Amino acid sequence: MNLVVVVMGVSGSGKTTVGRLLATRLAVPYAEADDFHPAENIAKMSSGTPLSDDDRRPWLQAIGAWISTQSGGVVTCSALKRRYRDILRAAGEKVWFLHLAGDRDLIASRIAGRTDHFMPPALLDSQLADLEPLSSTEPGIVVDIAEAPEDIVETVIQALEGEFRSG
Repeated sequence: MNLVVVVMGVSGSGKTTVGRLLATRLAVPYAEADDFHPAENIAKMSSGTPLSDDDRRPWLQAIGAWISTQSGGVVTCSALKRRYRDILRAAGEKVWFLHLAGDRDLIASRIAGRTDHFMPPALLDSQLADLEPLSSTEPGIVVDIAEAPEDIVETVIQALEGEFRSG
């Protein structure tokens, strides 16, 4: 299956945890979206300044370039707006989204508990304000982050099997 799964959602939604588990389960390459950010973006976010669409464009293009080289894979990316997802979808033959969605307080508590990430808790509300949830016209599913990561992965595997049955 020539499919790249984009694990999307706001910071703190569990993209990295779920993405790594899913890539392992599918036996495909994994890429972390944070690794595609230019240094200027990381500095901007670290200082508490939200990224603009112009800031995000080269980052999304770099992720799209990775997608275009894969015959299967999992990549994390906040993909907050539909137009961002359109850029990613245009990069590969089959791009499918896993939208990790959940309660703001749960997400905020996860962000507050992180010590190894440049994204400060103060930017959560700007991300939530920008978020355009995955729509029914986009390929993928929305899963509640209150579920255990292993259960989320199982839900995704079942959805993929249902959607991409060979035959």
